[in-house]
Amino acid sequence: MRGRPRLPGSDFCHRRLSAGHRWGPDLGSSTPGDRAREDSEYILMRKDIQLLLIETVDNLGIVGDVVKVRAGYARNYLLPRGLATTPDESLIASLAEKRKVAEVEQGKLRTERETLVKRLDGIEITMQRACNDLGLLYGSVTQQDISGALSTLGFAVKPREIRLPQVIKRLGQFEVNVKLTSDLEEHVQIHVIADREMAGEEREEMEFDNEGELIVKKAKKAPAAPAAEATPAE
Repeated sequence: MRGRPRLPGSDFCHRRLSAGHRWGPDLGSSTPGDRAREDSEYILMRKDIQLLLIETVDNLGIVGDVVKVRAGYARNYLLPRGLATTPDESLIASLAEKRKVAEVEQGKLRTERETLVKRLDGIEITMQRACNDLGLLYGSVTQQDISGALSTLGFAVKPREIRLPQVIKRLGQFEVNVKLTSDLEEHVQIHVIADREMAGEEREEMEFDNEGELIVKKAKKAPAAPAAEATPAE
């Protein structure tokens, strides 16, 4: 029976693995670039791959963890940055001390995040923005804007930890999710107001659809003037 065709470079990777080749930071004269290319060949055309983290990666794991990730994520991010490599028992053992330090740091970080989530409860932010007469902003309120406003109030929240339900490009009140980890999150209220006085009637008549787009209404017709009563002749 014919076997599956080997991919370019797969014979090389197979020989290196069969010979007990050691992957990781202690590879003698090989450079990080060489190791990244070798690991990339190993995961070529695979959908998922198991890798050993040699550095802690947010929302993935700490140093010493063996994680299953998408091949593209491994090839384009983890391997080129030297954050992970192919699992090896001796390398896992060599990372034991580094892992202990990481576990202590992660414990402290977890406590800080739990405290931050509690402090965020009930927080409301008011942001002034330039807009037209219909209340549409010249631009939008971004994750960076909200992160900066929270930082000013003493909340260390990164832009990527802020989840916007929609693009904020009009005046109004919005509920924004701050997600620190998969199980630590809180909502804050964002009030976007005009940087100038707006006509009350104009604002009350504005309505928006689910995508935040303005619903254009037809102008109301002015009521017809009552017919003048005929004046009886004298």
